[in-house]
Amino acid sequence: MECSCRRLKGMAVNTVSAELPQRIDELREKRDEVRKVVQKQEEEKLGLQKEMVALTKRLAEIDDSLSRKYAYSHEYDKTIEEVEAAYSKILESSQALLHVLKSEASQMAQK
Repeated sequence: MECSCRRLKGMAVNTVSAELPQRIDELREKRDEVRKVVQKQEEEKLGLQKEMVALTKRLAEIDDSLSRKYAYSHEYDKTIEEVEAAYSKILESSQALLHVLKSEASQMAQK
């Protein structure tokens, strides 16, 4: 009986000894797969970071451009208002002058 127990233990040790390296190899393969995924994600991350830098720079440029254009637009609005007000006064003056001219012409014609 003792012999068969030793034999069973020996077979179990042999089985474990044969299976253990196989399991270790499987773990290594899984680790390598994870490392490949990590490497791909690191590359993607780097690419995204570069894109973010470029996009952030472009966003700052656009913000600056918009600020200038809003200021220009405000200046145009102000100039347009001033010109329209002056033009309105010119029209009023022209109408008054035309009225005076007609009145004078009418009075001269009556003489």
